[in-house]
Amino acid sequence: MKRKLLFTLLALAGVLSALAGCTGPQVRGTSPEDNPEHHYLGGMTALENGNPAAAQEKFERAIYLDPHFAKGYAGLAIAGADKVKGQTDLAVRGIETERVLENLKKARKYAEKPDEEFDCDLATIRVNTLIKDKGWLKSAEESAAAAGARKVDERALSYYQGTEALPFYLGLAYLEGLEFQKARDRFAEVLGAKREGKWLEKADRAWKKTDRIVRAMAGITVGDVGKRIAIKDAVSRADVAALLVDELKLDKLFAGRIPVVSRIEKMKAEFTPADMVNHPFRDEVLTMLKWKVRGLEPKFDEATQSMLFKPADSVSRGEMAFILEDVLIKLTGDEKLAVAYFGQEKSPFPDVRSTSPFYNAVLNMTTRGVMEGELSGEFRLNDPVDGAEALLAIRVLNQKKNIY
Repeated sequence: MKRKLLFTLLALAGVLSALAGCTGPQVRGTSPEDNPEHHYLGGMTALENGNPAAAQEKFERAIYLDPHFAKGYAGLAIAGADKVKGQTDLAVRGIETERVLENLKKARKYAEKPDEEFDCDLATIRVNTLIKDKGWLKSAEESAAAAGARKVDERALSYYQGTEALPFYLGLAYLEGLEFQKARDRFAEVLGAKREGKWLEKADRAWKKTDRIVRAMAGITVGDVGKRIAIKDAVSRADVAALLVDELKLDKLFAGRIPVVSRIEKMKAEFTPADMVNHPFRDEVLTMLKWKVRGLEPKFDEATQSMLFKPADSVSRGEMAFILEDVLIKLTGDEKLAVAYFGQEKSPFPDVRSTSPFYNAVLNMTTRGVMEGELSGEFRLNDPVDGAEALLAIRVLNQKKNIY
């Protein structure tokens, strides 16, 4: 009797164990919403909102609920790559990169359906774009080719919601890889989709930015410095100095306006600001200081009680006009340009008063087509200059320099 009872209990335990195995991760959830897919979507949204730490928590919860959840590992790889992107310690970067690649490997291992494999392909593109290890762009292209060959039911793409996410993220990869024409073509592919999709507005913004860069580079040879500055949403004072020296060849142009060679040889910056001693654009900034370009002078710093260049400070559109106006004055030797529009009572731009210190410069640049206002009529005086705008203005100035 005891033996029979023992066998009955063992059999019951086996059945319960089997049932637990069948229900799997569901027994770990605390509510209907506490499921892998819900946390995956929350994690991807957190990434979209620039919060990789919150995203990581969501993906880890998804994997805890289902250790074989492919999309959870794919998301975790993207979140990890976002951390690697800003890591300067090479040893730590190496360890974290290995962790990211391991999560991608697990995602591939557990992906069984085409939509899961598609998510893994896009995760690989996004990871490569963030980390940029050796051969990263080629790897991104290979993943894009694999994703494009899959027969995916778009209804199963819970986050991406459409295959047009593929050309969008490949476009971002090309943009980061400084392949601007290819990037523009990929964004145009998204815009060419027949339906209103999740990625349409994002692609439209990216296409406009990339199109400005392509137009800015037309007809001039832009070096690596110019290309890297071109993709920035806001250029710094050091960036502007680098563009003027490296792309406009400003030092050579200014020197060509001075006939006495001995005078040029004696010219140099009065001093090297402390914050430029070890800066990568030190020489370019010193060139600006040598020629005393207005708008790029050192600034007094209250904290250190010294004159610093402030290389990381962003440049507004008004400041850019002021800088380019002085460049034009120095190239032409026409000092009257500095006061050409003084005394006007009515401004053509509602956001630029005629009493503004930048008013004359704005008029000088817009009337010559070096800079442009908006279709709304505003100039956006205080908005930061992005890389494409800066490069386009310098390109136009370069074309017009021999006219004056």
